[in-house]
Amino acid sequence: MLNSDLDVSRYADDLARRGRTQVHDFLQPEAAEALHQCLVRDVPWTLAYRDRAGAKVMGHAELAARGEPGEREFLAQLYAEARGAYGFAYESYMMVRAYLEQRDEGLLLHRLLEFLNCPDYLAFARALTGDARVRRMNAQATRYRGGHFLKLHDDFNAEEGRLYAYVINLTREWKADWGGLLQFLDAEGRVIDTLMPSWNSLSIFRVPAPHVVSMVAPWAEGDRLAVTGWMLT
Repeated sequence: MLNSDLDVSRYADDLARRGRTQVHDFLQPEAAEALHQCLVRDVPWTLAYRDRAGAKVMGHAELAARGEPGEREFLAQLYAEARGAYGFAYESYMMVRAYLEQRDEGLLLHRLLEFLNCPDYLAFARALTGDARVRRMNAQATRYRGGHFLKLHDDFNAEEGRLYAYVINLTREWKADWGGLLQFLDAEGRVIDTLMPSWNSLSIFRVPAPHVVSMVAPWAEGDRLAVTGWMLT
């Protein structure tokens, strides 16, 4: 599944120097295409969101029943509640939970989760990060559609043992003016770096790091598809 021609040392040096990097041509082309098709056709998405009461999930059936007009109205409520507070809204599939509960038999994402936690991939992760503490990976699939967003946060979670955050980007031909950009901020809140969700790339950064995913524009001509998670102790 992993591209065997990757120059791991090049990206490892960049990650060590800047605390983040983006690995291009990350997966074998056939694997990237198969995962893209899985995200487009096979995933029973739920809406992950945060309101004033905290993080919540709207189930697949309720999300589908609302339709686009109902979802737009709900997002407008979330925008209002996100003023001056942390907030997010995007579609999600919690891969570890689904795997442990043995849901959605045959879904390709289950095989991906096994791959991310196999000895060979964990060895790659330790070589890329130079961090021998990496022992396991968690993962969720994400789909950002028009109006979805993820406000400023830094991913720090001592209890979970997060070392590095990663995003496997599985969207073709994304354009910068569609939003959905992974942006890093300095202590004064200024954008200091931006990573595009480029096709078949791995974005990775050391935790904690202040960052946002900018709102996906309503004129975006597709969905921002990815598998994301953390490298854990």
